[in-house]
Parts: sequence; C-alpha cells; structure tokens
Amino acid sequence: MRPAAWQDPAAGAVGRPAIGGGVTAVPSLGADGRLRTLVLDLASGRRLWSRPATTAGRPADLGVTPAAVAGAPDRPVVVSAEPRASGAAVVGRYARDGRELWARAVGTTFGPARCGDAICLSEFTARKDARFAVVETATGATSWTMPGIAEVEWADDRRVVVFRIAGHPVVEARDLGTGRLLWSFSVEEALGRPVDLSGGWSFGVLDDRLIGYLAPYRARDDAPLSAFGFFAVGLDDGRPRWVHRRSLRVYPSASPAVALITRDVDSRDRDGGFAQLDPRTGRTVATVPAPPDAGGDWWPAFPADLSALGLLRPGHAGRAYDLRTGHRIAGHVRAWSYCTVGPTPLRISGNPGFLPVPALCPYDLSTGRRPSAAGPPPGWYTGSVTGWRVWRDERGGLHGRHDASGTVPGMLG
Repeated sequence: MRPAAWQDPAAGAVGRPAIGGGVTAVPSLGADGRLRTLVLDLASGRRLWSRPATTAGRPADLGVTPAAVAGAPDRPVVVSAEPRASGAAVVGRYARDGRELWARAVGTTFGPARCGDAICLSEFTARKDARFAVVETATGATSWTMPGIAEVEWADDRRVVVFRIAGHPVVEARDLGTGRLLWSFSVEEALGRPVDLSGGWSFGVLDDRLIGYLAPYRARDDAPLSAFGFFAVGLDDGRPRWVHRRSLRVYPSASPAVALITRDVDSRDRDGGFAQLDPRTGRTVATVPAPPDAGGDWWPAFPADLSALGLLRPGHAGRAYDLRTGHRIAGHVRAWSYCTVGPTPLRISGNPGFLPVPALCPYDLSTGRRPSAAGPPPGWYTGSVTGWRVWRDERGGLHGRHDASGTVPGMLG
C-alpha cells in the first residue's frame, strides 16, 4: 500500500513545521515580505487558515519563529506569535478554523513551545524583566512564571526541562504544574569556561537522558574558541551521565538523540578526525580519520540509514567512509546534504537576517551531482510525529507523508 502523501508547492514555507491534533502549522513568507502562520489539514494537506506572524524578539540565528500545537485531542489549539501595534502577542487559536481563543501581549518573544498539555514561552525578552511563563492551552491563563529567558527542551505531563539562556547557562527541570525546581545542571561545569551561546546549541532526549550540545564561538579572529561539546544528564535527577568536550556536531546530521556524528578539535582549535559516539554512553563506536587533502570545499553528507559519512564536493568526485569500519567505500553512494550552503536571506519586512530552514537534497558522492529522481528526504532529517513527516523543500514547497512509525526527533528538533 502506498503511503498517504501530499504536497503544497506554493506554501512559501520558511520555518519548522509543528504537528499535532490532526494539523500542521508552518511559518510562511509571501511575495510581499509578510510572514504568516499557515495551518493545513495533516491528512490531506488542505489549507485550513492563516494569520499574520512576527519574529519580534526572536534572534535571527534561531530561525523564523515556529508555531506550537497543543491541547486536548478533541480541541487542539495552534499557538503562534502575531504582530500587534504594541509589539508581539502570543495567540491561541482553534486548530480547525483559526478562531481566536486568547491572546497575551508579550512585546518580544522567542516564540511558543508545547510542554506537556501546556504552552511555554519567554516573554518581554528585550527587557531586563524578561520572564519564562507556562500558560494553559485552552485559556492562555498563567500557571507560573520565573525570571529570565529559557527554551523548552523536553516535557511530559508532570515535568518540563528547560535550557536557561544566560551568562552562566543551566539546564533545569521543574514541576510543570507549580514551577517547583526539581534539579539544576551547570553547563559550564560540564564543558568548561568561557561559554558563549552565540555559537548555538541543540538538545535531544533518548530514553532516560537529555543529550545536549553547545557549539563554539570565536569573538574575534585571534581569540580562542569558547567552550563547546556534548553532555548527557539524567531526566530524573539531572546528574551527568557522560561529557565529551571539544567535539563539534556535524551538520547536516540527525538529532543528538538519534545518532551522534562528531568532529574532534585539538587544543590549538584545529579540526581533526570524525567519530561516532553512542548517545547512551558517550563512548566512541567508530572513527574516520580526517582526509589530508579534504580542504574546506566539502560538505558532510549521509545516506538514509546513517551507515556512512560522505565528504561531498558538489559537481566533483567526493568520498564516502563506512562508519562501522572507517574504511573508504568505492563506487556510487547516494547521500543527503544541504541543497545549498549559501542560502539567500529571507526578505521579511522589517526583520532582515533570517534564513529559511535548510532543505536537503540527494547526491551521488562519486560525481557530486544530484540524481534526477529525488524522493523524500530521510527520516533522520524530518523526524516524525505519529508516523507523519512534514518538511520544506528548497523552493519553499511543503510536503507531508505518512510512512514512519511513532514519534522520532529530526535534525531540527
């Protein structure tokens, strides 16, 4: 039986799709430079409604503000950041028809996120009194708040784990109903100092542990890299399970909870070889030495099953290495990588600097060329929610396909 699938070539998708309650909500950019939240029926791809959207308060490095879908199964709610005369408002709307249920004036925000059955968001992010709030999905009423800016990394119906974005960043777990602190973990104690969040971060959850990554940042050309690497902490107690300093996450690649393909950096900040780590233990399970003539004109690429590491040179012969043995693979290897590493910034009215969510394209590593038939991108990139995968192509078209099992994180969360 063929999987259920649909496409909307004219969606103008630029951000991460949110899936839930039988719908998908995606940031969309029109030819007039205006952002909108576009909501489609998940089963058919039929457009249901759209509303204006905003990136007010969202750092451009994090990409366009995504929406969130939460609430009871029989009454799902789409929550997104919308423009208002006084700045941004976070608005909850009924998922099927877009009817407004509630609105919170927040001035500036990183955007909403689903946390259990609630909605979490950082409000007034441009002010000294910025705060993190947990609100009821159906009404927008405040359940609890805490000072500062934080991003949700995982939640169930009892707890929420957040990354507190500050000069001394920490990962914290709190009771979802009351905000009571359950545990706190210092990123600096794991990875060292100085920490600079300008390089970015990512997280994933595997079984009973949260796997985090902090990327390096160089403040100026003659400065050393900031502290970076991977760490894992227990979701129940916040205790460290393993730490791997001075390792780079390779992009594109799977979520840290699915597969860890890394590149080591030596004490002089020089890139070394590649390693695959077991995300449960942090142990190295495969290595690939850095090719002496790789240069800087190649891109990482991976097959759908993540069995090999490819060094792609678009339009030229590249290389592929078996991640089980570290040996070079001869012949044609089909692998996926970015369609471009030089994307054009989005022409968002009043908000320059944002880039679209990157799209993946297939390549023949022996030639560096794209095959004529692309097919859907791999699951490690798209992830899946209840078997559905939704992704953006390089032209902004939106695609949906029900060909997976369960819910699995993708490259972007």
